[in-house]
Amino acid sequence: MAENRRTQSMLLDFYGELLTDKQRECFDLHYNEDLSLSEIAEQLGISRQGVWDNIRRAEASMQEIEEKTGLIRRFEGTRRILEAIYRQAKEIGELTEGKPQRTAWQIMREIDSLED
Repeated sequence: MAENRRTQSMLLDFYGELLTDKQRECFDLHYNEDLSLSEIAEQLGISRQGVWDNIRRAEASMQEIEEKTGLIRRFEGTRRILEAIYRQAKEIGELTEGKPQRTAWQIMREIDSLED
């Protein structure tokens, strides 16, 4: 379940601006704020079914865009490669001294800076 929420949050982060305001809000409240359909319906003044329809349409739309663009898939691949490079640089930094160690630490700092 946590992996599904993470996936849904990533879809929203990458493609949320392409949704209608109502779809984006319903999707965000459900997956990121963990509100129930009833809570969202009450907050937005629409029916539970309306909330459900907005969430499903948003999800279908974002999934279709991801299938066409592959942005999240490529992002995740890049993230895995960077994590491997980070681990290898850390190992090199712990096993060496001097310039190789400084270079390894610099690589780690640069990878860390990507997260800012």
